[in-house]
Amino acid sequence: MRDFPPETRAYTDRGADVPDTRTPRAFLWWMVRQNGVLFWAGLLAALAWMVPQTLGPWMVGRAIDTGIVTGDSSATTRWVVALAVVTTLGAASGIVFHTIIVREWLIALYGTTKLVTRKALQLGHVLTRRTPTGEVLSVSGSDGDQFGALMEICTRAFSQLVAYLAVAAIVLTTSVRMGVLVLVSAPLLVLLGTPLLRPMQRWQGVERSRNSELTSMATDIVGGLRILRGIGGEETFGGNYAAQSQRVRHSGVSAGRWLAAVESVGVLLSGGFVVALLWLGTREVAQGRLTVGQLVSFLGYGLFLVQPMRTFVEFAQKWTRSVVSARKAVAVLSQRPPWVHPDEPQPLDTAAEIVDTESGATIRPGVLTMVVSAVPDDSAALADRLGRYLPSEEGALVSDEIPEELKGRAARRERSARARAREEQARRDEERARQPWGVSVGGVDLSRVELDEVRARILVSDTAPQVFAGTLRSAIDPQGRLSRAEAERALHTAAADDVFDALPGGWQGELEERGRGLSGGQRQRLVLMRALAADPDVLVLVEPTSAVDAHTEARIAERLGAHRAGRTTVVMTASPLLLHHADEVILLEDGAATARGRHAELLAESASYRSVVVRGEATAGSSPEPADLDAAPPVAHGPRDVDVDPVHHDDREELR
Repeated sequence: MRDFPPETRAYTDRGADVPDTRTPRAFLWWMVRQNGVLFWAGLLAALAWMVPQTLGPWMVGRAIDTGIVTGDSSATTRWVVALAVVTTLGAASGIVFHTIIVREWLIALYGTTKLVTRKALQLGHVLTRRTPTGEVLSVSGSDGDQFGALMEICTRAFSQLVAYLAVAAIVLTTSVRMGVLVLVSAPLLVLLGTPLLRPMQRWQGVERSRNSELTSMATDIVGGLRILRGIGGEETFGGNYAAQSQRVRHSGVSAGRWLAAVESVGVLLSGGFVVALLWLGTREVAQGRLTVGQLVSFLGYGLFLVQPMRTFVEFAQKWTRSVVSARKAVAVLSQRPPWVHPDEPQPLDTAAEIVDTESGATIRPGVLTMVVSAVPDDSAALADRLGRYLPSEEGALVSDEIPEELKGRAARRERSARARAREEQARRDEERARQPWGVSVGGVDLSRVELDEVRARILVSDTAPQVFAGTLRSAIDPQGRLSRAEAERALHTAAADDVFDALPGGWQGELEERGRGLSGGQRQRLVLMRALAADPDVLVLVEPTSAVDAHTEARIAERLGAHRAGRTTVVMTASPLLLHHADEVILLEDGAATARGRHAELLAESASYRSVVVRGEATAGSSPEPADLDAAPPVAHGPRDVDVDPVHHDDREELR
């Protein structure tokens, strides 16, 4: 059996098994295969649980006919003991089945979460540009639960189908009429319930889509709550969320109506089956074709068969929901990364000169280079190119959402057309990725270097970094490679002493999700500390001090060059405090490098440079703490922006 949690190597390990995303049903069958021996073990346990139960009513009938009616107490005792053995076997098998099926459910649930996580690692920044955040979260969470439920109902439904056929065989050997009634009941239930499944599936799909959109809205609102408060947009966005919530409720009610109709058909036919069985059995006894014991057996079978028939209805419901969820999962997991592995990978010599063809900028190795632009998007685009990241306008796939007015064949045709469009978009992305990237290091274009090597040796820290919940140590050193001295050096350079002091427990102090509880400036310095601690060959920082006050920025500027001495560092900024310490400054105008030199030289020689830098200097000097306006209450922090001498306090905990 497979151990839990499930091992998942798809997407990030070459040669690993990847999900079959050709169709939703192919994906669901792949999920079943992933359980391997565990699925078959669960099936055997389910059969051992259900099949012995089919003998119970027959044994009761035999005990009545051969023991109670004839007055033979020994025969009655034998049948009671046999019934107890069968019941005990069924109970033990039921415990084993439940244990296995819970394990199977968890493997499907957490296996889906791992698949989505690894797909996110494979696509990186491209995923959020192709798929809404709410969609990804829904696939990872609620859809994974649907797949787990499908594993359980498939096993249980198959075992009860076998039990149903066994009961039919037993009944047929006793009474052909009643056997035919048993055999016809289940197909009739499926036949009458099938027309209700399509509208139920449609409305469940609508509910699922609207719910993922609602999740995306909630994520966006929470992420930008402070900004919304600042511009008075809480009421507007809250109203939009409330309206979408009502749309989710409406679609949920509509799906619930059809679900109730399916269940009503199941209850009606199950009850009608028991009544018909009782009526026919009574007539058979009256006509002398059945004994009293056989009638009791048939009534027992009638009650027993209600369970399989309800299970068949439940299977139809869960299968329908699973197909809806699988369609969404396929839309996420089938996305291919736009990058391709080069046919003949070239090594990356980060000690060589870096040349960006589009802007004409040249980055000399081993120096602190700063890039100034009147348009921040131009310098940010240069940072993306240096790290081989796609610009934001690329990689947008066609939406998987189908308009509600399209039904039946029209909806299927539209879905197929969009699937083909996604495939075409992915093909164009791959073709584009095979073209020269336009950034060369030592004469080698980045497209000819393995992406993993680019990511490992060129680090880009942008203006929208993520801070996850965990300890301060895990936030700046997730792989646990730093010594205490190295961590404290990064802390000192980033002037993040107050971040350390704000967390009880020092390095083991707990950070909240997204760094809540820290001010904007503290979060930015935490991210800078993390980038410095990674110590890459080439470090690209995008506006690393935009959220800190002038005093803290000055300390960072003084320390950054010494910390990165001998390694290539590129900083996108217009801050005079940082530019003053640069080894070389490059000016971008309309995305092209038009001037380069020292800060003082460009101030004296370039009017364009002066207009950008002087404007930045005026902005920086207008407020002592321009970006810490979103600071948390002072009680949540230690002393802020105080230049504490090199972090060798006795009360600070060891990293390890």
